[in-house]
This record gives sequence, C-alpha cells and structure tokens, in this order.
Amino acid sequence: MLFVCYPKCSTCMKAKKWLEENGKEYELRDIKTENPTEEELTDWWKNSGLPLKRFFNTSGNLYKEMKLKDKLPEMSEEEQLHLLSTDGMLVKRPILVDGDNVLVGFRQKEWEENI
Repeated sequence: MLFVCYPKCSTCMKAKKWLEENGKEYELRDIKTENPTEEELTDWWKNSGLPLKRFFNTSGNLYKEMKLKDKLPEMSEEEQLHLLSTDGMLVKRPILVDGDNVLVGFRQKEWEENI
C-alpha cells in the first residue's frame, strides 16, 4: 500500500495512526517533496471512480490563491491533471493506493470498509 500524505496535515496524522493501529503495512510518501506525477494521478483518478474535482485540496491556500474554484470548470481533464502534478499542495490528501483501490481523503468508515 502506498500512503501519500503531508506529514504536518492533521487529517493525514489521523489516517497514519489508524493504519498503524490496524496493523496495516504501507509505504509513506510525502506529497510536498515527492508530488504525484501526471501519470500516477491519471491512474489513481480512473481507479478511484471519483470525480476529478475530489483530487483537489479545495481548502488549501494555493487552491484559493490560484482562484481554482472559478478556473477548474473551464479546464479540460488533461489540464487539471497536469496542474495537480505541478504542486503537491494542490492535491487532496491523504491518498491511499492499494493495487487498483484508491481512497482520497480520510473517512474512517470508508477506510474500514475498503482496506
């Protein structure tokens, strides 16, 4: 399992604690220092079944500074994926990748049912 997170994020800390308490083995990846590639994001998005917008960290400062709420609807999926790949702080976290199973954000019930 790949656990992509921002170590200073409180939600990521809760998710990490949950993984450890439940004896789950994972590889940790800091999203700020090792941002997901456009190819990874494309695969994860397709495997997740989620709308692409769910991959954006809509509460983040960078998202707000770039006024992406207004810009995203005008952008193609390819443009959005490319943008996500430019800065890890734009990406919703944590992301848990277990084979083809991809979870975005930490909702404990969802993780309990899918991991």
